[in-house]
Amino acid sequence: MIDKFQKTIKSSIELKGIGLHSGSEVNLVIKPGNPNTGIVFKRIDIDGNNIIKADFKNVIEPVLCTKLKNEDGVTVSTVEHLMAAFYGEGIDNALVELDAPEIPIMDGSAVDFVDAIKLVGSEEQKEPKKFIKVLKKVEIQEGEKFISIEPLNQDLIIDFEIIFNNPLIRKRRKEFKLSENDLTQIYNSRTFCLYEDIDNIKRMGLAKGGSLDNAIVVQGEKILNEDGLRNRHEFVNHKILDCIGDIMLSGNRIFGHIKTSQGGHALTNKLLNKFFSDDQNWSIQLIENLEKKDDSILKNSVAISV
Repeated sequence: MIDKFQKTIKSSIELKGIGLHSGSEVNLVIKPGNPNTGIVFKRIDIDGNNIIKADFKNVIEPVLCTKLKNEDGVTVSTVEHLMAAFYGEGIDNALVELDAPEIPIMDGSAVDFVDAIKLVGSEEQKEPKKFIKVLKKVEIQEGEKFISIEPLNQDLIIDFEIIFNNPLIRKRRKEFKLSENDLTQIYNSRTFCLYEDIDNIKRMGLAKGGSLDNAIVVQGEKILNEDGLRNRHEFVNHKILDCIGDIMLSGNRIFGHIKTSQGGHALTNKLLNKFFSDDQNWSIQLIENLEKKDDSILKNSVAISV
């Protein structure tokens, strides 16, 4: 069932946690948003020029997380899990206030955000929901890595393949179809890393708040977390979660078929930039038009700036 109207949350949500990469304590408040405003972040620890729009054009340094920056240089990072929760729960408009430079990692998945949204509930707004319809195939190839998006009628499919030089993870592939799949395992899947990569990640100034409480750590054929995996596809499911969160930065939900091998935040962002660079690749439509198979284009009325 596809919602015809935009949604926001019914009441404010308050969460606390630690930033995965900054190690900072974070107080997070998610407030209802007005129609057609999209997802907006506000750094309340900064006076003035502290608004950052959830827009793929604002992405910088997409290394091990998705980081956004406004025109005044104010940033917010690790937005992908919260954005995926908004996507899956149908939330179009929300104001996200935080007192630190990073969204809290919580347990490394999106489940805490999803549970909080479900607890307060969502509220239908009077403005129609807009959808991005893929008209032409677009792809990015970088050596053995690739990502593509192609037309698909009224659904989102993400076909994701991961390849790791690790005897436990190895090569895994899964196809996720939004209209058919229960999102529970996607929401529950945590971020992960290889034990031998930790020192290098820390040398990059990242993962200061990382622990076995918020990430899966794999050493050889062993998972260091006492509780093991939450589901047998948790590694690739988490990559699908990240992808969902990153494409939510397009401002509206996409109907299309995404295929990727060894993809990640940077590759997804490159795809979005290439995809939206040409008006012939996409159109914005209302659900009524899609149901009537009306191909009329609602250009220049989008929540995103392309």
